[in-house]
Amino acid sequence: MPVGYAGRAKGRSSMDAVTLLREELKDAHNLLEAVMADVTPEAAHWMPPGRANPVGATYAHVVVSEDRFVNGLLRRRRTLYDTIWEGKTGMSELMPRSEEWDDYAAWTRRLQIDIPAVREYAKAVYASTEEYLASLAPEDLNRQLDLSGMGEGQVTVGWILGRHVVGHVDNIAGEISCLKGLQGLKGYPF
Repeated sequence: MPVGYAGRAKGRSSMDAVTLLREELKDAHNLLEAVMADVTPEAAHWMPPGRANPVGATYAHVVVSEDRFVNGLLRRRRTLYDTIWEGKTGMSELMPRSEEWDDYAAWTRRLQIDIPAVREYAKAVYASTEEYLASLAPEDLNRQLDLSGMGEGQVTVGWILGRHVVGHVDNIAGEISCLKGLQGLKGYPF
């Protein structure tokens, strides 16, 4: 167990990998939402210099990505934005599926978001992810998936959850904190 997590086991001396992922993701989601709590429409749509993306597009990206990875790839279901959240995500348009940087970069520059609506969609994505994680047994994390088409090769469910979900949410919380700092705002809430 990583240093610092022994106290998180809620009275148990050890925890399984699924429990750890669930706790890590809950913490990552809470941090991301705390970072987003005071973002105004102006701050969300501010265009940073260089190739950095606006706060709103960065936030929308992480939420759509989690929906795609968990519901689309791992659960093999239609995404929430294609079903019960269709037309209600708070985004002027959805993130392109293209792997081309130019397509993605152009999207980040034209995207307009309704922050409260995107945050509600995010809550639904988080709940769907938690439901999925609660359904897993530790051995399910070893299931192999071929992501060669995405340039990842053979990976496990656990790797996807750790890298493309938990790690991604944490990374994006840092990016948004930095983008807020560039605007003279407080990034992390602590």
